[in-house]
Amino acid sequence: MAEARPRQKVAVLISGSGTNMAALLYASRAADCPYEIVLVAANDPEAKGLRLAEAEGVATFALSHKGMKRPEHDAAMDAAIRASGAQWVALAGYMRILTPEFVGKWEGRMVNIHPSLLPKYTGLHTHDRAIEAGDSHGGVSVHLVTAQLDDGPVLGQTPVAILPGDTADTLAARVLIAEHQLYSRCLADLVTRETSPEWLLRRVRERAMAQPEAEETTSHGMACFGIVKGKKFAYFSADHHGDGRVALLVKISGPEEQAMLMEQDEERYFRPAYFGDGWIGIRLDLGDTDWDAVADWLARSWRAVAPKKLAALMNAADGF
Repeated sequence: MAEARPRQKVAVLISGSGTNMAALLYASRAADCPYEIVLVAANDPEAKGLRLAEAEGVATFALSHKGMKRPEHDAAMDAAIRASGAQWVALAGYMRILTPEFVGKWEGRMVNIHPSLLPKYTGLHTHDRAIEAGDSHGGVSVHLVTAQLDDGPVLGQTPVAILPGDTADTLAARVLIAEHQLYSRCLADLVTRETSPEWLLRRVRERAMAQPEAEETTSHGMACFGIVKGKKFAYFSADHHGDGRVALLVKISGPEEQAMLMEQDEERYFRPAYFGDGWIGIRLDLGDTDWDAVADWLARSWRAVAPKKLAALMNAADGF
């Protein structure tokens, strides 16, 4: 049986009362929650959420943005987050537009909650706008943060019915309940997806099936990828033979390269059982997979088994 993985460390940025921060924090106290809150940071030293975090034993950081240039303030917040050891950032009512530089440093690892059903109603006054438009539902979205305001990939949504006579305040109160339910679930899914076999297989499939004349089949209980009516060039292994690993198996030159790779990074590379010296296993479940490198491994493995005529066509195409 595979060992339980350490919980992922999350920093939460707030500007006010921090109710969504509190929801994330209390969800993290469940024994099976895959994340922990290691820092609550605010751009307002008087933010009430800081007092709650302190009372709950969570480290805090506060720095007023007043009188500071935006890049300087973002850099200070980034330094505090990194000093806390956080691997992920959750924005919870953080009322600052972040610089592209800050967002870029946390690409794919920073998440936000927004009180509308995106892509509807980015920005402020979302409940007023939903009511004025005659919508049947308002709601909440959790999304990855990009440089474009409220425009990152949506990770989850909850619609909330708009009742006759609703005001922005009454709708907001119900949406807030939905926010508290949704955010922790989406965050938990996000921080575990890089070790999820289903998510990892989708990422491998995208890259493997991009190879010419590739097909996916199943062999020995594993998803595998080969050339149509030809040889296999990659296998996806998820706890195969109970080894507790999620890995990509690809072709290599032989035992010398296999030994070199395993010596270079013994945690990531391994000799796959029953495959021999011409294959290497590459762990995908360590949380830091270089997907460009995976694409390169797949392309190289494809070339190792491709018929000479097909490989020659690809080599010619690469020359242009």
